Amino acid sequence: MEAEKTRIPRDVDAVVAHALEEDIGSGDVTAQLVPEDVAVDAFVFAREAAVICGRPWFDRVFQALDPAIEIRWEVEEGAPIKADQRLVALKGRARAILTGERTALNFLQTLSGTATLVRKFVERVRGTQVKIVDTRKTLPGLRLAQKYAVTCGGGVNHRIGLYDGILIKENHIHAAGSLTKAIEQARKLDTTLPLMAEAETLDEVKEALDGKVDILLLDDFPTHLLSKAVAMAREYRRYNKAFTLIEASGGINLYNVRDIADTGVDRISIGALTKNVQAVDLSLRFTPEASEKPSAAERNPRLAQR
Repeated sequence: MEAEKTRIPRDVDAVVAHALEEDIGSGDVTAQLVPEDVAVDAFVFAREAAVICGRPWFDRVFQALDPAIEIRWEVEEGAPIKADQRLVALKGRARAILTGERTALNFLQTLSGTATLVRKFVERVRGTQVKIVDTRKTLPGLRLAQKYAVTCGGGVNHRIGLYDGILIKENHIHAAGSLTKAIEQARKLDTTLPLMAEAETLDEVKEALDGKVDILLLDDFPTHLLSKAVAMAREYRRYNKAFTLIEASGGINLYNVRDIADTGVDRISIGALTKNVQAVDLSLRFTPEASEKPSAAERNPRLAQR
């Protein structure tokens, strides 16, 4: 269930195509103010410290608009960056760079925002065995991208969608009649998918442990009850062959995440990682002295061969 770290999502091209169509529509009328044959050097820099993420989306934007644009990255994906640091240099036709600027930066600043926040949580729990985990509370259309960003920040992916894991939550329990009945129904599906259940009381913790779920989510438990649930799980492990991971969720922030980690839980899931996105402040600038018309040989490569 845990995604391979920094695996590039399969939908990058489709997401980029949709974003460009959304922004360009029938054409970039403002870019037409610039002569078609003007070439420029440009660069992107950060206005604040962050963790960089989103290079594949950034690259695909410009590659889709003009494959001749040169892209030279100066930082690695997932690397920490400082304020005023240069991230990437571009060289190519001004019109294409102008047209792709906002879409490329939107991807880069949004995914870097997710990776940056994840890294802050990961640093808070450093020294413990806890993994920081995301949720399905993602921006529509950007789920795979944001989950990729979580791994760039050092976190771990929860299930991707409704198809790759069974998660029994409060409404499922209510509809089924009890947590035990919901687990029984899940077992009848005869699937190898991981079985997860959410508990809101210690009685439900016992039901989930007796049901041998793979992951037990403890929603909005105060730390003293989290510690009690962890002790129950460890005791259950001693006398049974089942092994249930304990995951805390609900109301978790940078101020309380260490206290929660210290209770001994295995994982902490945080919806804010992908839901409350604070984009990183990035900017693209042309290098004035580099703006020029391409030579005849650059406009027609055949001339360079003569």
